[in-house]
Amino acid sequence: MSTSASQPATKRERPVIAIDGPAGAGKSTMAAHLARRFGFLNLETGAMYRALALKAIQNDLGFEDEDALMDVASRTRIQLEPQLEGNRVILDGQDVSRRIRDTDVTAAASQVSVHRRLRAWMVDQQRILGAHGGVVMEGRDIGTVVFPDAEVKIFLDAAPEVRGNRRYKQTLPGEAAPVKVTESAIVQELKERDARDRNRLDSPLRPASDAVILDSTAMTLDEVLAAAEQVVRKHVENSKLHQ
Repeated sequence: MSTSASQPATKRERPVIAIDGPAGAGKSTMAAHLARRFGFLNLETGAMYRALALKAIQNDLGFEDEDALMDVASRTRIQLEPQLEGNRVILDGQDVSRRIRDTDVTAAASQVSVHRRLRAWMVDQQRILGAHGGVVMEGRDIGTVVFPDAEVKIFLDAAPEVRGNRRYKQTLPGEAAPVKVTESAIVQELKERDARDRNRLDSPLRPASDAVILDSTAMTLDEVLAAAEQVVRKHVENSKLHQ
């Protein structure tokens, strides 16, 4: 159904930008920024899983039934259309951008995404969407599995204590409301997730051998985004020189 990502049929005119890294590193923020900055499509893997989960809901499927999910996936078309803020998500010709953010779809997506064959199907779809380049994609194994031939690979990392602090600040409620989640609990959760991601047998979290590693532990958000821009701009400029 798709050309192998490691052996593209033709040279892409615009690059694939792969952003990998642990949870809470800021990959989504970086992907959205680079997509806007360079006019690329932000391939949101989460939105794609949500769209398929919505299709499962519409067909009254059990989220644990991988065979049924694979059957409906084979008859599903998911498109992402870039907008100024995020993407429009089109499911079988219908705009579901808002619907897929509802809580029932969110819960369903987390259950649907655990199936290995379904994840392989989704990787195929992502490769098709990114085949011609001009895309930014973030995740855990984009530069190593989904697009091993990506022209630009960034591995965004940070100490778990720093990532935990950032997430803790995002969860702080108003002054009158009690704080239900402690910073130490968030840090511990990230450390446990890091261990699972890095040690899993299927596509473990690790930098691609040719990835640019950005450690944002001691960097501000503006500094991180500027560094990422520089990596992409260097590739674009070098490509023009060799045309």
